[in-house]
Amino acid sequence: MSQIYDQSSEEDLEQLLAHGVTFSEGPTFSRGGEPVSPRISTRDDDDEETSDSPQGSDLQGALGLFAEACQDMATTGVELGLGRHFACADFCNQAVEKAAQAVSLLRFGRRSMYNHDLRALGAAVGAPEAIQHEMAILTPFHPEAFYAETPPEEADEVISAEQASSYIQSARTVLRWARNIILKA
Repeated sequence: MSQIYDQSSEEDLEQLLAHGVTFSEGPTFSRGGEPVSPRISTRDDDDEETSDSPQGSDLQGALGLFAEACQDMATTGVELGLGRHFACADFCNQAVEKAAQAVSLLRFGRRSMYNHDLRALGAAVGAPEAIQHEMAILTPFHPEAFYAETPPEEADEVISAEQASSYIQSARTVLRWARNIILKA
């Protein structure tokens, strides 16, 4: 059974996340009703790579990691609603990292080196300056860095609900950028 996917629709992304992609006979993608070749690398008997995408691209891995980023974004709203503002900011940080790494998988076939500096990660994957700026806003919320300066029991009091909401907006901006790259591959 193959999955039908119109790359321009968020509803189709939800279908992909809910049901996955079956590769028994290869996926069937469509753009405006016209079949489109998937950009997924395969190997033949001689172990030579054949692909419609850039050499080393990993569309399947990129889609999976982007799906995880979307799940983390959904969690940000739950955490904000519960008043767990640091957890909200942390999930924003994680969502942005996963989205950028998904772009890395698509563009380079591997994850980029990462040292918890989201701006540097953005630069490594070719994000525009405005996206790198949004990513930099979320860099401080990696738990290792955040807890070095703030005791865990004070974490939620240090970040207000308004700040947490602004972090969600920054993360959404980055995810929209990544989505436009990944879903148009």
